[in-house]
Amino acid sequence: MALENFMEFDENNFDPGHITETELSKEIRRDFLEYSMSVIVARALPDVRDGLKPVQRRILFAMNEMNNGPDKPYRKCARIVGDTMGKYHPHGDSSIYGALVYMAQNWNMRETLVDGHGNFGSMDGDGAAAMRYTEARMSKISVEILRDLEKDTVDMMDNYDGEEKEPMVLPARFPNLLVNGSSGIAVGMATNVAPHNLKETIDAVIAYMENPEISVTELMQFMKGPDFPTGGYILGRSGIRKAFETGRGSIVMRAKTHFEEMANGKMRIVVDEIPYMVNKASLVERIGTLTREKLIDGITDLRDESNMKGIRVVVELRKDVQAEVVLNQLYRMTALQSNFGVNNVVLFDGAPRLAGMKELLKGYIDFQLEVIRRRTAFELKKAKDRAHILEGLRIAVDGLDEVIHTIRQSKDAQEALINLMNKFPLDEIQAKAILDMQFRRLTGLERDKIENEYQDLLLKIADYEDILAHKERVIDIVKNELTEIKAKYGSPRRSEIIDADAEMEDEDLIPVEDIMVTLSTNGYVKRLTTNTYSVQNRGGKGIKGMDLNKDDSIESVINMSTHDFLLLFTNKGRVFRLRGFNIPNFSRTSKGIPIINLVNMDKDEKVKAMVPVKKNDEQTKFLFFVTKKGIVKRTAISEFENIMKNGKKAILLNEDDQLAFVKPTDGQAEVLIAGANGKAVRILEDKVRPQGRSAHGVKGFNTDGSSVVGVATTLEGFNVLTVTEKGIGKVSSIASFRLTNRGSKGVKAAKINEKTGDLISMKAVSDDQDVMIMTEGGIVIRISLDQIAESSRSSMGVHLIRVDQDKVSTVAIVDQEVEEMIEEESAE
Repeated sequence: MALENFMEFDENNFDPGHITETELSKEIRRDFLEYSMSVIVARALPDVRDGLKPVQRRILFAMNEMNNGPDKPYRKCARIVGDTMGKYHPHGDSSIYGALVYMAQNWNMRETLVDGHGNFGSMDGDGAAAMRYTEARMSKISVEILRDLEKDTVDMMDNYDGEEKEPMVLPARFPNLLVNGSSGIAVGMATNVAPHNLKETIDAVIAYMENPEISVTELMQFMKGPDFPTGGYILGRSGIRKAFETGRGSIVMRAKTHFEEMANGKMRIVVDEIPYMVNKASLVERIGTLTREKLIDGITDLRDESNMKGIRVVVELRKDVQAEVVLNQLYRMTALQSNFGVNNVVLFDGAPRLAGMKELLKGYIDFQLEVIRRRTAFELKKAKDRAHILEGLRIAVDGLDEVIHTIRQSKDAQEALINLMNKFPLDEIQAKAILDMQFRRLTGLERDKIENEYQDLLLKIADYEDILAHKERVIDIVKNELTEIKAKYGSPRRSEIIDADAEMEDEDLIPVEDIMVTLSTNGYVKRLTTNTYSVQNRGGKGIKGMDLNKDDSIESVINMSTHDFLLLFTNKGRVFRLRGFNIPNFSRTSKGIPIINLVNMDKDEKVKAMVPVKKNDEQTKFLFFVTKKGIVKRTAISEFENIMKNGKKAILLNEDDQLAFVKPTDGQAEVLIAGANGKAVRILEDKVRPQGRSAHGVKGFNTDGSSVVGVATTLEGFNVLTVTEKGIGKVSSIASFRLTNRGSKGVKAAKINEKTGDLISMKAVSDDQDVMIMTEGGIVIRISLDQIAESSRSSMGVHLIRVDQDKVSTVAIVDQEVEEMIEEESAE
């Protein structure tokens, strides 16, 4: 239609004098600049003084004009939006209602400014109900934003059509910009101010007022950092400090979680709080996608059990996975860990500016000082006006008869007004007040009230004038009123600031603790803390150790840390490497998980030796290998640093031989090798030259048809414990075994007969250790080595455990706990 009108243009009636020639590029540049400034100033950016955007300010002002306070009934949101749009904000109702809803959502606003009634959306991204269904009123704290508005504390301006007045800014009696934060996208710039704790923010304001030269580091003692409505963790303080100093910075947020053990022994991760501005439904969907695509392994179930009481997202895990490792993967790959990019671009006197924390505090403080000065000036004028009237009333009361006579002699009110002004020192305002005075004010009691009110006003006037004359008093008033707001509305922090690295490795999430790794004959492995078993006296019956099958028994038990490396050597001479925390944690009575689930072993391959290796361990330089047939080999431990999941060759074996033991050494150790026949050989480590991983080794011990059952080194201790199948054992000195050349048959290590059974184990020990003996039936006993007297190497020894028809399967040495005795656990 517009094009048709243009084509019908009558050039005969056109006045060329109204045409101004200009370059199109200049016109577009000017128009776009005006548009962008309009967006920046009148739409997208908050003001440093009240922390509000124009639409938010107008909504609150409209609610205040409607008398829609927190002590009044709820009003339909459609009514609030209509008043705001019709009087102050001539834009779409959807944008006004969106701003209203946002101010009522407690997961977006640290202190909500609107008290909503009805469906106002959710953290899952659900929208609010239509405004015709929802209701709202001002929240209690939003009253503080409009407090003293009627006392000429801020400038008013015409609304868009000039028929109404609206405030250019609200008094904001608390630092709303920093408490609730703000975000917005303008033209060519954006803002993202983080929310903070009300109590901490007010403390920071007061601290700055007391010391304007305060440093950012000192300021952070009062204002710790952002305090997000959804809680969670904030990692580190460097991002906070940078944001405080420059106005820009990246703050790492992390969800708050905890672990729960289920009845079936499985673990689950429970998310209690999520990062700020994260959509919970999208978060859960992302976790599900990663699980389906196998990018995160080990998740068996995922549920959102959140309700009105709080957030609860449950992630159930398989038994064989480490909960801390899965959680770290979730941090890296989902919004459970997110960044909040601080960008403090706000309006100072109508102009956008990037500001650090001290500038934001100064902008707010300067505004509040001006608010108090203007309020005081308003109160002073009001008091002076009232005092002026009271002065006239005092004159009238003092000359009451003459005043009455003058009024009675006047023919009308106008003449009475003139006559009073002529006969008494009164102006028009005072004379009019006398004429309006009620007869009851002429009583003696009322005359006293007038005098008392006048004297009180004189004191107030003097006080107001003193406030305006002394800036210190204005500062004290601001501090006192902020302190009152802090006491009335303050609440504890929700976001916890922790000293942690955002790019954490799996090990960083797992506490360093001593663990015990057990391996059964059938290849079931697990870890548990070393204090699971209590210390007992020798000869006891033991407690139930593991629920094993009848054809299974404990084979190896070692002590290490969760952060140590564990080298696994198989009977086929291959080696694998795990971290301590990679081995699943199980209860004492659980049999664990097949180790084949952790490393890529063959079906007929079994782990025969486990060697813990600490990071940067300078003491361990070699690994000493011993096979069942007595073949020995020494290899530098550096050759076992880079081992993939498929493992590496550790030793070349004969077809009829298997790897039996691997011991860490320093290059100068003495090695004692014992056989099932009760014989042992003591050799020097350096008599065996170092060889590579693929080497065969040399003859170390002549087993004489028997097999190797134990290996001890002087690095482990200077005594050895020998234990037979029937539970007979003793402690002997390594020095009592004479040094021999490698390859000899050795000397007697234990007396072997039908009563004792074959030698089952020989291990190096020290006085501050305990021995754990396990039978093929799964019975476990723990004995302090202090209870076992040292005996000669050729003696029989004493009963360490009563096995009856059972047999000892495994002997392990563990370090003693700090405590003398640990309470015995139930066997069930």
